[in-house]
Amino acid sequence: MRIRVVNPNTTASMTATIERSARAAAGPGTTIEAVTAAMGPASIESHYDEALAVPGVLAAVADGAGADGFVVACFGDPGLDAARERATAPVVGIAEAAMHAATLVGRGFSVVTTLDRTRGRAWDLAGRYVPAGACRGVHACDLPVLALEDDPTVLERVVERAREALDRDGSDVVVLGCAGLADRCAAVSAELGVPVIDGVAAGVALVEALVRTGVRTSPRGEYAAPPRKPYRGVLSAFGLGGGRGVLDGPSQR
Repeated sequence: MRIRVVNPNTTASMTATIERSARAAAGPGTTIEAVTAAMGPASIESHYDEALAVPGVLAAVADGAGADGFVVACFGDPGLDAARERATAPVVGIAEAAMHAATLVGRGFSVVTTLDRTRGRAWDLAGRYVPAGACRGVHACDLPVLALEDDPTVLERVVERAREALDRDGSDVVVLGCAGLADRCAAVSAELGVPVIDGVAAGVALVEALVRTGVRTSPRGEYAAPPRKPYRGVLSAFGLGGGRGVLDGPSQR
């Protein structure tokens, strides 16, 4: 099978980190195709960033016609519902996958993320994805996303904050709240002695399971293909049905 892993930000070096985690998690016979969004912010650290990352996600999904599944590799899961409307192949977000996985290996988990301002989004997603009380805390390391690549204190700060979170929240599991932390997962787990979930790896594994069991996105209801209509202004290329749009290439539908 072929899984397209989409980095919703435009930083190619972060895509390389994501790709390494995805390939390590993939089973035999699975090909990972990691792509960087062609448009959008360099990192996603605000609601504004997230909103403007969505067109890049949708273009990457549309361009990936023929993939057996998709992973949206940003912890805010930007554009996840819209991507599901565009593709019949399974589309999984890394926050979604990580939080679900955490509930299978412990009674409660804590999220350790980057900037404090992103904590509210993580809480919103936990309220959608998992039962009340499963997410026991969301904690920030006060590290900008792009600093994860070259700040030598990243591992130390993540471990310190995760250890505090486990004690404060009474959690059993840590969820890493950024795709840029994917390559620290094993090291953090070794330091803490508890399961630490990287959403990129969890997302790949979940997509593999869906594909292998023959489950695809439902064509009914909310995730049916979006109505075709023209768009205007800077989004004119995203209109469906005109034959000239970014999303008018080969479709999963």
